Amino acid sequence: MLKLMKYLKQFIGSIFLIILLLVLQAVCELSLPQYTSNIVNVGIQQGGIQSSVPDVIRGSSLQAIQIFLNDEEKQMVTNSYEELKKESMEQDKWDSLVKKYPALESEQLYQLKDLDKEQQTTLEDTLVVPLMMIQSIVQQQGEEGVYQISLLPSSQIEQMVEQTKTQLETVGDMLSQQVGVQFVKAEYTAIGVDMDQLQSNYIFIAGAKMILLSLGSMAAAVCVTFFAARVAASLGKNLRGNVFQQVISFSDAEFDKFSTASLITRSTNDIQQVQLLVVLMLRLLFYAPILGIGGVIKVFNTNTSMAWIIGLAVGLIMLVVLFLFTVAMPKFKALQQLIDRLNLVTREILTGIPVIRAFSRERYEEERFDVANRQLTRTNLFVNRVMAGMMPIMMFIMNIVTVTIVWFGAKQIDLAQMQVGDMMAFITYTMQIIMSFLMITMMSVMLPRALVSVRRIDEVLSTKSSIVDKANTKGLKHMGEVCFDNVSFSYKDADENVLEHISFTAKPGETTAIIGSTGSGKSTLVKLIPRFFDVTEGKITIDGVDIRDVSQKELRESIGYVPQKGVLFSGTIESNIKFAHENITDEAMNKAARISQSEEFIGQKPEKYQSPISQGGTNVSGGQKQRLSIARAIAKDPKIYIFDDSFSALDYKTDVALRKALKEETSDATVIIVAQRISTILHADQILVLDNGKIVGKGTHEQLLDTCNVYKQIAQSQLSEEELGKKEVKANE
Repeated sequence: MLKLMKYLKQFIGSIFLIILLLVLQAVCELSLPQYTSNIVNVGIQQGGIQSSVPDVIRGSSLQAIQIFLNDEEKQMVTNSYEELKKESMEQDKWDSLVKKYPALESEQLYQLKDLDKEQQTTLEDTLVVPLMMIQSIVQQQGEEGVYQISLLPSSQIEQMVEQTKTQLETVGDMLSQQVGVQFVKAEYTAIGVDMDQLQSNYIFIAGAKMILLSLGSMAAAVCVTFFAARVAASLGKNLRGNVFQQVISFSDAEFDKFSTASLITRSTNDIQQVQLLVVLMLRLLFYAPILGIGGVIKVFNTNTSMAWIIGLAVGLIMLVVLFLFTVAMPKFKALQQLIDRLNLVTREILTGIPVIRAFSRERYEEERFDVANRQLTRTNLFVNRVMAGMMPIMMFIMNIVTVTIVWFGAKQIDLAQMQVGDMMAFITYTMQIIMSFLMITMMSVMLPRALVSVRRIDEVLSTKSSIVDKANTKGLKHMGEVCFDNVSFSYKDADENVLEHISFTAKPGETTAIIGSTGSGKSTLVKLIPRFFDVTEGKITIDGVDIRDVSQKELRESIGYVPQKGVLFSGTIESNIKFAHENITDEAMNKAARISQSEEFIGQKPEKYQSPISQGGTNVSGGQKQRLSIARAIAKDPKIYIFDDSFSALDYKTDVALRKALKEETSDATVIIVAQRISTILHADQILVLDNGKIVGKGTHEQLLDTCNVYKQIAQSQLSEEELGKKEVKANE
């Protein structure tokens, strides 16, 4: 996870904004259950009356309340209300109050002052006993009974108050509050308040607030999804770009470490997994603790004593998560490797179709693909079944929790210790808490696979190229003299050197040829010049400068390299010949095509240089592909040409014509040719004979026939007796 965080640093601003939006969404969603509870408790059960303290009260009722209060309490209650007098207000306001409270015209009414929360609570606690006593007396004796009680001695009234307080401790706050609400309802009815309208207004206002909260939650969720998707997409783009740039900077040694199929998987599937993880992390993983903690806080603020049910539910969920981790984790680690394997097999089959058909191995390759496909399918099915089985288990836990809450909540409602709305709110909060753990559980299932992808991507990005430029590089004189000074080379972790003590000089205006048996190190030798690998011992210089002291860009710009296997890119013939840089003119392109003997087959195509080239050059022949690769190097007009067995697919006539034209146009350049055919290098100024990584012969064709047994054996296997004669060879020249 820490590796992922370092790639998300640049998006810290967007992530902070997302967290703020998630908090807003959680606040909105956590507020909704309370409004639902209020609609049931206050709007339906209490008729819209929110408090046991009346906002407006008749003077007679206020006097009746004061019968059961001590002097201090009387003063506090008196100071909490003010009389509504016509003389002290404007006529319009008075008429509005009369319309709202019809009894105002015939009775003396008192209105509650604006009290703070603490004063309101104190007043409610003070009025609990008087309201309960008045409600009880009125139900038994009518309003006259209150008057009769007022005539009793104060000591007797105080005794009645104490008895009521004792009863109040046994019935609980919920019942006493309901008694107070009943008093307020009766008082409002006596004043003439429209109770139906009061109830409707309360429900309507609460419902409107719920709609606004829902809209706020929706807007926050949409914004979070937008920003999360944007962060994930930007991260994916950056990772793909970074991985591509890193891979481009790799030397051949790093390419040997990572297979092509694995690099493709890491650049596509792995980055997609990381994108999905980031979206879910920003959308769910960050939201889950906010919602869960908020839900717990809300639960402890409700009038319930069933928090233990939430603890039970969380414990069951954690057991499920632990089981999933134990069972599924190993499969997630293997999943990406199986995708690598499938990509590798698919790539090999698609690129090797001609060979497969030639040897009638279709059935074998189908079975090989089927094995890789089945292994991946089985693992995917297991993972998907685990994830699919998780949801029913979680839903079962949620339903069991709901039933448990209803079971124990009903008992508390029956004992007047809880209201129906409180139980509904508790159920909703519990579901939100469980849902937060469900989100974490979903992430915990997906997290291992995504973290594997993160590690695989980080492995590529953390791999440093073994070939890097020095801090202070030197420039080249661009003359083109290449010198090998006691060069030895071995691949990483290899036991033996591939090349040993190689020393020679390739001069401008001369052709240096390299020949030898298969596996003798010819291609490896020429790959050292553009620094595809670095020498193990000795040094290679160009114009007297060690190539390790030259920047790779300048070094490779001075070299025209034609690989052993011709490589063409999707595009046109023109784009492939001009691949070296954008400044190559049409004239230079035509000249390169003419020298490489490509002009003839290009001219036969309807679109000439605009003829399309498919990926890998599959729509041209092997010889045409080689000629276009050679044309690409010639169009670059470098000081050093390297042809790594680049004439093998050419017929003898084309080979001779190409070498003749090449000799004329590259008279001032250094030409290094790796060849299998002696006919290709007969006229070379210098021929190096390699055998097991060592130079066993150096000289011209005639000299080597006399001095090098290895070269003579190669010549005897390729040339006739007449061609081996020195005079005949000179005559041919």
